[in-house]
Amino acid sequence: MRSGRPSSARVAWHAPWGQRFPSMPGSAGFQVLLQGSCWLIPPSGDPVALGVGDVLFAPRGLGYGLADTPVRNLAEPSCDPTEDSDLFVSDFIGQDGPLTVTLCGGYRLAPGRAHPLLQDLPDLLHLPARLGHHPQLRAAVDLLGAEVERPHMGADTVVLALLDTLLIYILRAWFAEQPSKPRTGWAAAMADPAISAALSAVHRDPAHPWTVKTLADQASLSRAAFSHRFAMLIGQPPLTYLTWWRLTLAARMLRESDASLSEVAARVGYGSEFSFANAFKREYGTAPGRYRRQAA
Repeated sequence: MRSGRPSSARVAWHAPWGQRFPSMPGSAGFQVLLQGSCWLIPPSGDPVALGVGDVLFAPRGLGYGLADTPVRNLAEPSCDPTEDSDLFVSDFIGQDGPLTVTLCGGYRLAPGRAHPLLQDLPDLLHLPARLGHHPQLRAAVDLLGAEVERPHMGADTVVLALLDTLLIYILRAWFAEQPSKPRTGWAAAMADPAISAALSAVHRDPAHPWTVKTLADQASLSRAAFSHRFAMLIGQPPLTYLTWWRLTLAARMLRESDASLSEVAARVGYGSEFSFANAFKREYGTAPGRYRRQAA
C-alpha cells in the first residue's frame, strides 16, 4: 500500500517543547515514545498522556500535536513524510529541560490505491505499552530504534524492512486489542477462515486462472455462498477484487522494475500484452507504458 521509500527519525525533545504534525493526505505515520513522557494533543478532544513504549499511528495522515505539557503552544512542522528524506535523522529540539525521545516514521501511500484495510481504522490509533502485550511489536520498535540511532553496515536494508514490519505489527496489535470483532470489512475477512483462504490463494498466485468456482473451492464453500460472503466482507465481488489486486501488483512492477510489459502481463495473469493494457487503462486511466514513464 505504500509508494516510494518510508522515512524515519529519532528525536530528542528537551523541555519546554511542543510540535504540531499537520495533516498529510496521501501518507501514514507513526510515533513511538522511547524515553520520558509527553502529551498527545489531538485535533479534537482532551489531551492524552503518553508513556514509554506507547505507539501512535495515523493511517490517513491526520494532524495532531505532541508536547511536554497538555497546554503547550505547538511549533509549526519542519518535516514532511510525503517527501523523500534520509532514513536516519537524529534531531535535538528544545532547551535544557527533562528529556523525551521519540521514534517517528512516515509512509507515502500510492495515490488512490491505499489498501482498503486502512478504511477500517480510526483516524488516530493509540496503543498503550503494557507488560507482556505484543512482544513482536516491542521487538520491532527496539530493533528500529537501535538501527536509526547507530546505523551500521547494511542499515538501509534493515531499516526499510523494519519500517514495513512495524506497520504490520501495529495493525495486528490494534485489531487484537478490539473488544468486539467487526462484522464486515477487511478485519472481518481476515478472521473468516473461508474468505481468508481464498484471499491467500489470490495473493499467493495472482497469475492463476482463477474463477469464482475455483476460489469457492479454496474456501470450501458453494459458489453462491462464497460470492455472497466475499462481497459482504470485502465490499466487491471476488473477480472484481482479483482484477484490482492484479493491476495493483502490475502498477508496482511498472514503477519499481524494468520488466517488459509482456512480462508484467504474464506475472499478473493476463494472456497477452493487449488484454493487459486494456485492463490497466480502464483501472488507471492511462496506458501501462505511459504510467511507467510518468512514475519515473
